[in-house]
Amino acid sequence: MGWPRPAAALLALALLGCVPAHRSATWTTYPLQRSQPHDGLAVLNQPDGYGLHIWLATDTREAGVCKPRWLVDPARLFNGNGSRPFSTGLASREEFFEAANRKDVERALRQELQALCRHRAPKARWQWVAPPRSASEVTAPAFPMLEERDLLSPPEENAAS
Repeated sequence: MGWPRPAAALLALALLGCVPAHRSATWTTYPLQRSQPHDGLAVLNQPDGYGLHIWLATDTREAGVCKPRWLVDPARLFNGNGSRPFSTGLASREEFFEAANRKDVERALRQELQALCRHRAPKARWQWVAPPRSASEVTAPAFPMLEERDLLSPPEENAAS
């Protein structure tokens, strides 16, 4: 006596759809400190404990306000499922955008950044600014003090002397 055709087909699909846990991304997130509490977030977006180490920073340029400053070039996370995760090198911006578009990752980012603001600027008001979702939303920071004319002379002038 064999399986009815629909049941056999469903069983075959279920078996083909199963992927061992070590071969799929878990999208686990947890705080992963860089130099002080709440300044990093691990995101396991690849199999076998690989992922992103998103470095978290704050923007306190506006008086009395602390908000996220987005660094969209995350480090590559290794051994994320192990007892000693570490990061080295760079992961892609596309991976950052993919992670930032997930509600669970955004929630973890918000939580860690709010805690980082409380630590760095305890009297400042917390203001959430969503992470960039694509390359077109990334803006380069301006550094007016470094861009003043009298600080650095153009390189072509130095070559002539």
